[in-house]
Amino acid sequence: MVARAAESDYSAARAAQEASAEKQRVSARAQESVIAARTPSSFFTPPAAPPSPEIPCERASDAEIRQAVDAGARRVGLDINLVRAVVHRESAYNPCAVSVKGAQGLMQLMPSVQAQFGVTNPYDPGQNIDAGTRLLKQLLNQFGGDLARALSAYNAGAARVEQWGGVPPFPETMNYVSGILEELAPKQGVYAER
Repeated sequence: MVARAAESDYSAARAAQEASAEKQRVSARAQESVIAARTPSSFFTPPAAPPSPEIPCERASDAEIRQAVDAGARRVGLDINLVRAVVHRESAYNPCAVSVKGAQGLMQLMPSVQAQFGVTNPYDPGQNIDAGTRLLKQLLNQFGGDLARALSAYNAGAARVEQWGGVPPFPETMNYVSGILEELAPKQGVYAER
């Protein structure tokens, strides 16, 4: 009789454990589908026409863009290769780029960042690079020079990095950080400030 009671208790516990595990699997699949649905196929969509009637976007020459990127990096003491890699990843050097989330310009500045750094025209390479490099420098300082965390914060926000204690487990952010770090890997002095 004691054996039957123990067997019954074991069976009930086993059934409850299996039901709980199945609920967790269903929840994980639901979360994966939500993340997959929210992850855009690219970080930006170049507009066919000027992105805003109030702020027209005029293409700058490649030389002007490179000069603005390099000058912005030097001005705030960031490695030029780092800033180039961020601009490449953010907009592919398209000063008229607009993301599906509303980020604008070369360094894909959100409206809140534009306001924080006094940007009046996010499509002006000089203004955009100035604000983007200052933000990146601020994030590097905030995260004690930890480049992966600073890049994560640039992409997903500092609060998300704090929440997760590092690179958030979002496919877009993980790909963003690893892509930039891979681009920088063959270059020397990436972590040194200039």
